Amino acid sequence: MSTRLSQLFVRTLREDPSDAEVTSHRLLVRAGYIRRQAPGVFAWLPLGLRVKARIEAVIRDEMQAAGAQEVHFPALLPREPYEATGRWTEYGDGMFRLKDRKDADYLLAPTHEEAFTLLVKDLYSSYKDLPLTLFQIQDKYRDEARPRAGLLRGREFTMKDAYSFDASDAGLDESYQKQRDAYERIFTRLGLEYVIVKADAGAMGGSRSEEFLPPTVIGEAPFVRSAGGYPANVEAFTPIAPDTAPLEGLAPARRLAPADTPTIDSLVAQLNADEARDSGPWTAADTLKNVVVALSHLDGSRELVVVGLPGDREVDMKRLEVAFAPAEVEAAGDADFVKNPVLVRGYLGPQVLGGESDSGIRYFVDPRVVEGSAWVTGANEKGVHVADLVMGRDFTADGTIEAAQVREGDPAPDGSGPIETARGMEIGHVFQLGRKYAEALGLKVLDENGKQVTVTMGSYGIGVTRILAVIAEANNDAKGLIWPANVAPFDVHVVATGKDPVVYEVAEKLTAEREAHRLAVLSDDRPKVSPGVKFGDAELLGVPQIVVVGRSAGEGVVELWDRRTGERTPVPVAEAVATLTAPRAS
Repeated sequence: MSTRLSQLFVRTLREDPSDAEVTSHRLLVRAGYIRRQAPGVFAWLPLGLRVKARIEAVIRDEMQAAGAQEVHFPALLPREPYEATGRWTEYGDGMFRLKDRKDADYLLAPTHEEAFTLLVKDLYSSYKDLPLTLFQIQDKYRDEARPRAGLLRGREFTMKDAYSFDASDAGLDESYQKQRDAYERIFTRLGLEYVIVKADAGAMGGSRSEEFLPPTVIGEAPFVRSAGGYPANVEAFTPIAPDTAPLEGLAPARRLAPADTPTIDSLVAQLNADEARDSGPWTAADTLKNVVVALSHLDGSRELVVVGLPGDREVDMKRLEVAFAPAEVEAAGDADFVKNPVLVRGYLGPQVLGGESDSGIRYFVDPRVVEGSAWVTGANEKGVHVADLVMGRDFTADGTIEAAQVREGDPAPDGSGPIETARGMEIGHVFQLGRKYAEALGLKVLDENGKQVTVTMGSYGIGVTRILAVIAEANNDAKGLIWPANVAPFDVHVVATGKDPVVYEVAEKLTAEREAHRLAVLSDDRPKVSPGVKFGDAELLGVPQIVVVGRSAGEGVVELWDRRTGERTPVPVAEAVATLTAPRAS
């Protein structure tokens, strides 16, 4: 069916929206695909809905091919299931909470694990009912502190979320692989370059977790990869720890002469001036940096912890948040040091730390701080450091955490060579949730022996509206959008230019013939709009195939305009029809 531009609800803009930070946001608003309603909240106009529907159609096709069945849940859900799984509080300020007129608590769902789990619990009770995979395409809500980049990070967004239910871990492995394979087919059909990286499960919980990331300079998801094929997001990267060393025979710890060296750089300079050694100059990597952070727990309590890492590394707060989730993490402030005088700023050492120490302050170390490793670090006395302080002999830790920034050139943990860093935008995430939600909500089935077993689950999400923005981000030029054929809002854009009635007659004929071949046609039939404006709109809207019907129409000639290459080719009308009747790729 054709759509006439004279009747289409659209208004293109010549100026960029003032709040647009990225290209996709700028062009989608200017071309009349979306319209801002509030920070991170957009209305979808007819053109935007057409592209969104085509993306959803590819997703539905592959989900169903992988054996998943579609359902649809409300976005408004009661508190109780989320209370049972702990996520009512775990989500913190990121969840939209509200009360009804009877003072009952509800939320706008950020994800639907609880709803899917309870639905299956309500209807299924035997292993014979499994495996089962259900999916929906539904709007989600998260109270982003700083919505930005248009559709890439909003407060309301559309997701495809799927959940698998199996009676065994082996069944989960099979369901997980089916969904993972389906994701590869989906993103390939949508023309997206992507990298699959090992990921942290975060608030979702579970064991195996992988993200699908299209590399992009505007990406919010830093990841690493090696030439040998190792991929991981930064939060999931695990450094190679050095070998431990025996404690016997190591030099005893010794105090260094007092000096004003509260920073790593000043300490290293002093070491090289006063403590020259045959093995080479001292570097920051020889020092142990001890960083004090504050954890805000879900029960409202506040706890100070200290993280020890090599002095040539900085703490990555994002990795630290993952390590201590669901607690919130922030750097300790002046008041924290005043209340805890054992923490001597600039000269803090691990000797007074650890859960068993008098301070009661837990101490964690980077994986590079191994038993038998010797360090220069603080002596817990202003102006004084200590050398040859040995892990496992002179101090211990309450645990090991991934807290240090990942650097270009770090060795990949699988031995595949040095890593390089890049940025991507998460468009899909697959998790093996295991039994976390099934146990919390009591989802059990009878196995073949009549014994109740807890169902094991997988969770599989795709950001539909984010994908639309990512595609727009990757397919444009200085003049506007250039949609791939299989997601474009129309197959053909017919542009009638000039005042001669024959132009509009030929344009109408071309439109009708394309409709007969089941092509979606946008016809620019506006009679009092100049050719320049029509061409500008055609470039901005981004339909990849354009037919220009102009002054040569009376001679039976039109112009084919390939928006992707910019090539314009005069052809007879009959040839134009034949050229543009191929089915759409998808």
